[in-house]
Amino acid sequence: MSSPDSHQAWQRLAAAARTVRDDRDASAPYGFATRVAALALAQERRVVSVLDRMALRALGVASLLALFSVALNYQEVTSAFTPTGTALHLAEDTDTIAPDDAVAIVLDLAD
Repeated sequence: MSSPDSHQAWQRLAAAARTVRDDRDASAPYGFATRVAALALAQERRVVSVLDRMALRALGVASLLALFSVALNYQEVTSAFTPTGTALHLAEDTDTIAPDDAVAIVLDLAD
């Protein structure tokens, strides 16, 4: 493909290029670092999905609802763990509630 003449021409060109000195100033221009830093900080934020934006809000709303429900039923919850509470009464009344039906017990505490 390549002839011996083109190979010799390339060798001469490469030898000539090695002998040339570059005396130009290699330092960056004034303010270059500032421009690079400004461009780096000015990058656009990545696009987030609606789910990402709403996830923290949903967590906050769920936490507030949980705290509100505990505060609303605090008296019932604390009375369930006292000797005069309804939990002991529920344990004696086994006719209406199955012993391992947790949902029925919780709903009965709310009454």
